[in-house]
Amino acid sequence: MKTPFGVCIAICGLFFILDSASTKKDVSAKSDLNLLVLTVASEKNDGFKRFIDSANLNGLKTKVLGVDKPWQGGNMNSVGGGYKLNLYLEALEPYKNNDNLAVLLTDAYDVVLLANSSTILNAFTEFDSSIVISTENSCWPDRKLADKYPTVDLNGYRFINSGGIIGYASQLYKLLSEKPIKNLGDDQLHLTNLYLDTDLREKLNIKLDNYAKLFQNVYLAEDDIKLKLVNKSYVLENINFNTQPAVIHGNGLSKITFNSYTNYIPNKWSPESGCKTCYDNNLDLSTLKEENYPKVLLSIIVDKPTPFFDEFLDKIENIDYPKSRLCLSITTLVDYHKEHVDKFISKIGDKYNASFVFHKTAEESIHARHFSFSLCTSKLCDFLFYIENEAHLDNPQTLKILIQRNKKIIAPMLTRPFKAWSNFWGALSKEGFYARSFDYMDIVNYNKTGIWNVPYISSCYLMKGTILENKYTRPSYKEDNLDYDMAFSKSLREKGVFMYIDNQYTYGHLIDSESFDITLKNPEVYQIFENRYDWEQRYIHPEYMENFNPDKKPAEPCPDVFWFPILTEQFCQEFIEIMENFGQWSDGTNNDTRLRTGYEAVPTRDIHMNQVGLEKHWLEFLRSYVQPIQKKAFIGYTHDPPRSLMNFVVKYNPLGQASLRPHHDSSTYTINIALNSPGKDYQGGGCHFLRYKCKVTDLKVGWMLMHPGRLTHYHEGLEVTNGTRYIMISFVDP
Repeated sequence: MKTPFGVCIAICGLFFILDSASTKKDVSAKSDLNLLVLTVASEKNDGFKRFIDSANLNGLKTKVLGVDKPWQGGNMNSVGGGYKLNLYLEALEPYKNNDNLAVLLTDAYDVVLLANSSTILNAFTEFDSSIVISTENSCWPDRKLADKYPTVDLNGYRFINSGGIIGYASQLYKLLSEKPIKNLGDDQLHLTNLYLDTDLREKLNIKLDNYAKLFQNVYLAEDDIKLKLVNKSYVLENINFNTQPAVIHGNGLSKITFNSYTNYIPNKWSPESGCKTCYDNNLDLSTLKEENYPKVLLSIIVDKPTPFFDEFLDKIENIDYPKSRLCLSITTLVDYHKEHVDKFISKIGDKYNASFVFHKTAEESIHARHFSFSLCTSKLCDFLFYIENEAHLDNPQTLKILIQRNKKIIAPMLTRPFKAWSNFWGALSKEGFYARSFDYMDIVNYNKTGIWNVPYISSCYLMKGTILENKYTRPSYKEDNLDYDMAFSKSLREKGVFMYIDNQYTYGHLIDSESFDITLKNPEVYQIFENRYDWEQRYIHPEYMENFNPDKKPAEPCPDVFWFPILTEQFCQEFIEIMENFGQWSDGTNNDTRLRTGYEAVPTRDIHMNQVGLEKHWLEFLRSYVQPIQKKAFIGYTHDPPRSLMNFVVKYNPLGQASLRPHHDSSTYTINIALNSPGKDYQGGGCHFLRYKCKVTDLKVGWMLMHPGRLTHYHEGLEVTNGTRYIMISFVDP
């Protein structure tokens, strides 16, 4: 039977009116929609605090389930988590008939929220779905189910990730009550099976967020996402889909990458204002009397021979902190530094609250480090400040600053001067070794300053005593096939304890001990290449830079004979000791097998630099420290690098060679550095420039005479009448 046209119009019009009314009702419901965030956290660890901070920043109403209760969901490093779904189901019970409440179910420890409720709800309603589940590129935990998933265009993420779900409370309750799951069952597999039930999926109108409109799971998507600066703050953008997801989840093996992103988001760091949260929850020591300062165990581990160790100990003593609140423990694992340590302990006396010295073997390395934990807890210390002897704390305020940061564990950034080597890693390779993060060079070069969550720290760090008292947070230095430092950092990562590096100040630097040869006499003298900064601090004269003061003329004791401070007395003494330890002084005759010709026209009793392994070091000294002075003294002359075939220490005394006959040097210019003192170490001596009838006898240790070599400055070495005189000579640019 045919329906009359007019009746058809009337019926169609009625359907239109009803549909319009239904649409208006839905829109009205959406405008009244509220959002509740539900998460599960059995303990309030660092990841939990980060999650809550992000929720609070965005004004999100959040309810935490299972807090301070035993976790019953199994080992989440493999499968498990059914306990989480059961907690969600219980929490949704009061809302099971509520269609005006959207609930976001999300993990906590490895999640941050980047948007407010309005933005999240708008993104949710655009799906036109009752439930939206986050996705990833990995079909976990049952890969055999991959083919059962609907196909996805445009390289979208195809597979469920249970770390992020949003839906109407009533529909979520129906989903989670559809089938029971045991606490030890796998939550992701359970949700996968529910979703793959086509009838249930259509009945509850479940959709997947295949294009990261709301959720971004980081694992296997690292190349899809990047930080982007928007309105002077960073956001995380999916560059494949041109989206800015609101929920970021560091799932699976992506946690380290995720942690590095959360140094910037949400609203953590920007180029304009730098670190925005570095001073949150800081302690203020200035409000305390010294007797109320936190008690600190200063644990020094001397585990390898390192150059400039005396300076290291001086810097330990100079830490600006009340000694009455410091317990000092020094453990030496190498014989080379035992004498230094014992001398240091005798020097400091009873300055500290307590001091302990342990001399152990290298095999006890891990035990010694763990013992410092026990020592800290037994002494009821508030903090343990761990320092290895390669870490030089040039800033005496380091300990105070780190304490005020109020972190569970934090390290001052230390680098090898002029190198990218530091005491932290910004990322890890798949094998768990060093990898360079996208911001590593900016951090080590201080282009970006702040407090950074990193996956590895070493050499020097401050730990709160509370993490040592708790077996769930106490780190370990021991794991098979890993060095102690890697094991330490790995244990903290696995326990959910964040490690931070602070580069807001220059705290100090690291010594490079890899080529330190303790078989040499005074081996620090040989460290000009490996540890130039420390070499300069010990050996370059404190007045050296005055040589370049434009308002100061250099001393000129004789015409065109200039006099400059260049080396310290310590260098000169150690240099003499190296020569005497070698002991093979030439005999002062014309026959000299060390020279290519075998003949020395003006012989001295000397030792050449190449005989003691210092030739290349001395040439570098000439290039870096002598040549700049030469350019100022003899304007217009330069030869870069300076050449010198004759670099030697001369020894004058009455029992050997006491003087040197008049001669010209085979050089463009000559340097002559006094290594010891006239009147104190010897009598007589000096240099006589015959043409100018000018003598220089009142020499200063570490000062350098510089004069032309050929033609003009005919000179002689004056007689030493008593004692021994040592000088360092170089014939430059022969």
